[in-house]
Amino acid sequence: MENCPADVVTLGRAAWVLLHTAAAYYPDRPAPSQMESMRSFLNSFIDNYPCFSKEFKEYIKEDPIKVGNRKKLSEWLCLQHNKVNQKLGKPLFDCSLVFERWLEQGSPSKR
Repeated sequence: MENCPADVVTLGRAAWVLLHTAAAYYPDRPAPSQMESMRSFLNSFIDNYPCFSKEFKEYIKEDPIKVGNRKKLSEWLCLQHNKVNQKLGKPLFDCSLVFERWLEQGSPSKR
């Protein structure tokens, strides 16, 4: 199988795709159980995924996960991703385009 085990770049990209896609498809009006589930998922993922550093966990302490609705979660995640990109010297993503990138491009009509 190609790229197994995955390198850091591949793992990082895959993690961000998973997280941004989950945020883009998160409900506009989540039930309390959905909010707790998403918060728990993100905390667990961040605790257990090898690419997330101690520093990323500090970002979350400074700006806790926002699970109130799809827009809040997607914007929060984009801001966290941009903090990582800035630290790595990568270009920042325009967070006003999160749905265009992670939701609309993934819809069947855009494939």
